Amino acid sequence: MEIFFPGSSQVQQRFALDIRELAFERPQSLGGVNVTAYCVQHPAGDPSLALRMECQGKIITYTGDTEWTETLLKASRRADFLIAEAYFFEKQVKYHLDFQTVMAHLDELQPKRLIVTHMSEDMLARCEKISCECAEDGKLIEM
Repeated sequence: MEIFFPGSSQVQQRFALDIRELAFERPQSLGGVNVTAYCVQHPAGDPSLALRMECQGKIITYTGDTEWTETLLKASRRADFLIAEAYFFEKQVKYHLDFQTVMAHLDELQPKRLIVTHMSEDMLARCEKISCECAEDGKLIEM
């Protein structure tokens, strides 16, 4: 946590905190969920990750912040649910996905459901018109 929050290791937490290191592309069981980490393209002081989580026969993949990388294909294969960054609709910003890039690779990604998140005002203004779900505060999702 020191990488992302300098000084955090010196703060007394009011809750239990269990930090686990994830090896790239090797499933690890965490609380009954098999989690596989995939390295993506977003500089943050430590490798940024897409996460593939498998539990009770369901698969959820989260891209995190990243520009397009072939690693996302491995992370999302057969996913029941893909949560993908879509920072802008079509404007490409280094180290971030845009909606058009996600859609251009949708046949390769092959999620059963797609929800976009981490959206700028440009994307938020288009949520009513796009062909997938948009994340929003408090949204509940049934699988």
